[in-house]
Amino acid sequence: MAAPACPATPEPLPPAFAAWPNATTLTSASDRPGLAAAKVAPGEAETLELHPAAEMHYALAPAKPAAAGSFGGMAALHVTAPGTYRVALSSGAWVDLLGNGQFLPSAGHGHGPACSGIRKIVDFALQPGDYVLQVAGSTAATITVLVVPQG
Repeated sequence: MAAPACPATPEPLPPAFAAWPNATTLTSASDRPGLAAAKVAPGEAETLELHPAAEMHYALAPAKPAAAGSFGGMAALHVTAPGTYRVALSSGAWVDLLGNGQFLPSAGHGHGPACSGIRKIVDFALQPGDYVLQVAGSTAATITVLVVPQG
């Protein structure tokens, strides 16, 4: 069954995702040293420029191996308050979040609102600190990402 056509004027996004249409462009990191320049902040949408999978040197090999010809990237994330954070993606890709050098388990998965441009949402329970967001297996060379506290 085909998805319904989106209206010319889509429904407004939930307040937590209000920054989605205002994404700025950021080159993702292809290795650990690149994380110093590739930072995403909660509440700020970023369109990540990704790298061919063959050029990626992930902090940890993705939990799901990337297909040949796909794209990936990494970004640093800093959170200041504990809680469940939602990672929204514009297209299908594998997303991992690393804390203290280990994969963090996801706390939930879902889809964004219809016709919003948000295809996938993955939730993670986080404490204040620094994290690495890893994207793998994207069929597109860019992906929009927005990290927001669940509220």
